[in-house]
Amino acid sequence: MGTDSINMDFRPTLSRGDGFLKQLSMDLRAEFPEIKGFSSSNIKYIRQWFLFYTSDEPIGQQAVGQLTQIPWGHNLKIIAKSKSIKEALYYVQQTQAHGWSRNVLTHQIESGLWQREGKAITNFESTLPAMQSDLAKQTLKDPYLFDFLSLSKEHSERELEQALTEHITHFLLELGAGFAYMGKQFALQVGEREFFIDLLFYHTQLRCHVVIELKIGDFEPEHAGKLNFYIKAVDEQLRHASDQPTIGILLCKNKDRLVAEYALSDIQKPMGVSEYQLTQSLPENLQSKLPSIEAIEQELAGDL
Repeated sequence: MGTDSINMDFRPTLSRGDGFLKQLSMDLRAEFPEIKGFSSSNIKYIRQWFLFYTSDEPIGQQAVGQLTQIPWGHNLKIIAKSKSIKEALYYVQQTQAHGWSRNVLTHQIESGLWQREGKAITNFESTLPAMQSDLAKQTLKDPYLFDFLSLSKEHSERELEQALTEHITHFLLELGAGFAYMGKQFALQVGEREFFIDLLFYHTQLRCHVVIELKIGDFEPEHAGKLNFYIKAVDEQLRHASDQPTIGILLCKNKDRLVAEYALSDIQKPMGVSEYQLTQSLPENLQSKLPSIEAIEQELAGDL
């Protein structure tokens, strides 16, 4: 490696054909018999890795250092599935920061985390200090993918809530690093009445409570008012003096972006609005080729 970027002088060597790479493999193994990793297939992967990161502008030394801090298998998975250097470096940084296993990394790439992170509609800029606002915004994503759930099309909010808590490990992975689960239908007494928050979390990096409300239909402006009330109650009853302001997340099946922006514009408590998806949509040309549930059940019945 050069001092400021990947050394471009290696490009002609690594761009040669398979015959050269096989000979290079033999020479390296003969010269360094105690060192593993010089198989011809691995050298091909090294070439792919090198050419990927030098396909446009050479990356800086800081980025090179990050690449060397994660396992080689993770590096290969990232370049195989990323469409740009910027996307690849995002997953390198996230892997390094959160210690993702290769399976978790693969899941995050295939779920499009890079495209979804920080895309929720929020009022954080007007309700939180700048540093807290930026971190909180990156914590949220849009949409959230709940493809680990098996729910009917006509599921209720209580069924969605129950399913998420029954699969809390998958849910926490989708929410992202830092979320600590505190409970569902979390009870708060306000005046003579008792109110129940759908899901309550504490975020260890933001140092604040996070209230999540679930809506199985379209976002409506009155949803923001109710969430605002819950955030106020948590701030008054649960927030410690050292905690940051409580944040609310409203997860709905669909939203009109402009309606959501209008609804949050005059809310004084920090909150965001995101959609959730139970399964990722298939292209229309593939949907018609898939067998129906009924056809699968008939075929299975015939095999019994």
